[in-house]
Amino acid sequence: MTDTAIEAAALGKSYGRRGRALDDCSFRLPAGRICAVVGPNGAGKSTLLALAAGLIRPTTGALTVLGGAPADTRPKIAYVAQDKPLYPQLSIADTLRLGAELNPGRWDAELAERVVQEGELDPASRVRTLSGGQRTRVALALALGKRAELLLLDEPMADLDPLARHQLMGTLMAQAAEHGTTVVMSSHIVGELADSCDHLLLVSGGRVRLGGPIDDLVDAHTLVTGRGPVAELAPHTVVESRATGRGTTALIRPEGPVGPGWEAQEPSLEDLLLAHLRSPDAPALLTPGTDPRTAPLAAPLAEGEVTV
Repeated sequence: MTDTAIEAAALGKSYGRRGRALDDCSFRLPAGRICAVVGPNGAGKSTLLALAAGLIRPTTGALTVLGGAPADTRPKIAYVAQDKPLYPQLSIADTLRLGAELNPGRWDAELAERVVQEGELDPASRVRTLSGGQRTRVALALALGKRAELLLLDEPMADLDPLARHQLMGTLMAQAAEHGTTVVMSSHIVGELADSCDHLLLVSGGRVRLGGPIDDLVDAHTLVTGRGPVAELAPHTVVESRATGRGTTALIRPEGPVGPGWEAQEPSLEDLLLAHLRSPDAPALLTPGTDPRTAPLAAPLAEGEVTV
């Protein structure tokens, strides 16, 4: 198994008149991580996951998944799209049987059936009769049953009620921990990310603006509050500053001690995400293990080529 799950170098994807979904997007995701992909609507999150799944091809740049081209590593990848596409005429039992037939030698029938049973679903029910949350459960049963090395999940829990979300997330995390599976999951639920994920990719403007282990990214920032002008923070990188009842609150990347008159504290993950989402022009930060310049692709590629 490779030590890199996904690596992108100057990755771009254009949809013609609709514009570019990704532009010069570069990052490296180490294998075995539980990675949250966050960003505003239209930032390119779904496009990034579809590229990694090999469903679409990049317009520019290079992409490797599990050490090869996405199309070549597809048997090791499980992908759940936002709309949870399933065959509506099939029953749940037939859907799981199809999963087994398409994944010979890898299929975990016991796990897939357990995920369905925990939702109290009738295996004879046809997919077209299921609610959105029930379809999500069946789609996740297929993804988990495949025993993939890389799980790509696009807003996987959006249709679930809180109890089902908690139960399924627990199953997902337990399976990932037991088998060393890499999970890449887009989500807007910050609490879900903080409790479950150890790695972060913040996508904005078609690029990765923040990337790395969540603890490292939080440690690289400080939340400060004071009554002085923002100019006093000039030695530091100011991500965002806002006027508050107590004066000014700013999220900074400190370059040494904060001056007198400023109260410093560790930001929460929510503080970090909201500040960067409100300040899309803030300098990007990728930790050394996430920056592909510290672990470049084996050879330069022609524009639009995908590594093999």
